[in-house]
Amino acid sequence: MLDSTLLRNLSVSHAGPERMQRLVSALRKHFHSDAVAVLRLHEDALIPEAVDGLVHEALGRRFQVAAHPRLAAILESSQPVRFQADCALPDPYDGLLQVHAGEPLPVHDCMGMSLTVDGALWGVLTVDALGVDTFGEQRVAELRSHALLIEVAVRMNRLEDETASLRQGRNGTSSAPLVDTPVDEEIVGQSPGMLSLLHEIDVVANSDLPVLLLGETGVGKELFARRIHRHSSRSKPLVQVNCAALPETLAESELFGHVRGAFSGASTDRAGRFEVADGGTIFLDEIGELPLIIQAKLLRTLQNGEIQRLGEDRPRRVNVRVIVATNRDLKLGVKDGMFRADLYHRLSVYPVHIPPLRERGNDALLLAGRFLELNRVRLGIRSLRLSSAAETEILRYQWPGNVRELEHVISRAAIKALSRGARASDIVTLAPDLLDLDTSLPKSPTPQSDPLPAVDTIPVSLNEAVAQRQREMIQQALALTGSNWALAARRLGLDASNLHKLARRLGLK
Repeated sequence: MLDSTLLRNLSVSHAGPERMQRLVSALRKHFHSDAVAVLRLHEDALIPEAVDGLVHEALGRRFQVAAHPRLAAILESSQPVRFQADCALPDPYDGLLQVHAGEPLPVHDCMGMSLTVDGALWGVLTVDALGVDTFGEQRVAELRSHALLIEVAVRMNRLEDETASLRQGRNGTSSAPLVDTPVDEEIVGQSPGMLSLLHEIDVVANSDLPVLLLGETGVGKELFARRIHRHSSRSKPLVQVNCAALPETLAESELFGHVRGAFSGASTDRAGRFEVADGGTIFLDEIGELPLIIQAKLLRTLQNGEIQRLGEDRPRRVNVRVIVATNRDLKLGVKDGMFRADLYHRLSVYPVHIPPLRERGNDALLLAGRFLELNRVRLGIRSLRLSSAAETEILRYQWPGNVRELEHVISRAAIKALSRGARASDIVTLAPDLLDLDTSLPKSPTPQSDPLPAVDTIPVSLNEAVAQRQREMIQQALALTGSNWALAARRLGLDASNLHKLARRLGLK
């Protein structure tokens, strides 16, 4: 009966993810289990491809094989493996099965099978139950034949991906080979907007167009830059430069190099970042922080493919693909005279807006799962999970710091749980109070304006009022950044040198 159901799912025209999901759902029903999962082996981690019966955030987890002895045992065996209730090895899904009431429960019966596709180890199929002795010898024997059908589904999905890739190549939209993403550089997300963005990124990656990555702080612009480079035809490593961290006096030398004697301390010739990236890609993060004089030299490189070392007369040719990123509005920078208009138009040939986390729906839970598993391994906790109320809070919160803030929140909450008495050997559940999120703020706050005073009641001149407001904003930015002038300048949308000049004019220095 099950074989006919599985075969019918294979024969019906479904997209790859839907086909796999139908298969695991049918297996869960057949084995009367509480959860079934198919995980793909990538590097030294197992990545969920399809699950049924696990909490949603489990899809975002990356199970390091070395940290999960049951998964390691399944991978090492060519035969089905069963772990009964008295097995001392921790189950990777303890506390992650969907339960509608009561405390999170550990898995009491588990069996799994390694999956081999085209002669290579591909991943695992796991079947789990909360009840003791759910699976007998007959069920374990059945698992082998059903695992074969999962392997057929994997082959079908792979064939479809290769066909789509070849079709794209013929249409001229992509000729780069399919690239496996390193686990630590993976962009986690399944929301429609994110899937569409990733497809767009992969298409533009194979061109040599400059790409301008736009988005709030913490959305992961660096990961997108790495994905563009990885899916391009350029084989050299990506060279990354944080423009905000470049001292203004050394920015030209860092980017374009210098010759011996060009300035005090230049004892040898030195290649700049553009020369190092020759034949590859350079990623200029926080491009809005570049001084105007360096912007002019960058424009020349984009226009002519030439750089000139500081102190050298002759230009050098370079072949570099440029990706830049900013969380600032460069159009306003152009209007304010802080960013060159001609450079802006050169860099914005292909702008890409990366959405904030609050616009990505359930992706926040997938990312939370990723960070929960990282902290579980880091802190040596048996199982680390979210309560249902905590999941609701995560989806309600607006995440002004985006993915980076979510990562820090999960890390802090895990440490708080241990400091408040949770044991590493327990199934540790993070409740909303541990997350410490202020979800009372409205989604779109509407500022209330005070009525304007009559002109004859204004106590100071307009210039003095503006100066006073500037002092207040600078002082607030310094307080928020621990008196770090560079970070304060970034927060205020100013060049660091201009902020120092303004502060001196206002009597703050």
